[in-house]
Amino acid sequence: MKIASMVCVGVLAVMSADAVAAQTKKAPAAAAKAPAGAVRTVEITGSETMKYDVTTITAKPGEKIRVVLKAVGSMPKIAMGHNFVLLKLGVSPLEVSNAAFNARATDFVPAEMKDKIIAATKLAGGGETVEVTFTAPTKLGSYDYLCTFPGHFSQGMKGTLTVK
Repeated sequence: MKIASMVCVGVLAVMSADAVAAQTKKAPAAAAKAPAGAVRTVEITGSETMKYDVTTITAKPGEKIRVVLKAVGSMPKIAMGHNFVLLKLGVSPLEVSNAAFNARATDFVPAEMKDKIIAATKLAGGGETVEVTFTAPTKLGSYDYLCTFPGHFSQGMKGTLTVK
């Protein structure tokens, strides 16, 4: 009985170590280091579940970042489009999302909110990829990003860029 218990504990320890290793493999994609002065690329996937697969990005003040957003799925962008919109510190993502509702002509990035936005991609439909390159703010803090396609923010398509 003691041998069986030890075997079970050993198997669980290996399984736990494998689970931790699998989780830590995904995290570096959002926090990978780029050589000084280089542009760091962060790849994000937006799906028909209205979620980003990367919801946390960490950056150094003034770091150059290139966000590449790939829309997975089969729906065209008129029905299920995704974008990446990074807001200035303290700007309400709900306010921007609400203003974006009628901004189809500008890929749901409301023109009247341009002064509250750091960076934004165009809209991407299933199978399409869009990107934007920007310089991370120099002020430390947490900056919200979201998909402004109608209904997506309210379903949880959002994340945070933390400058530290």
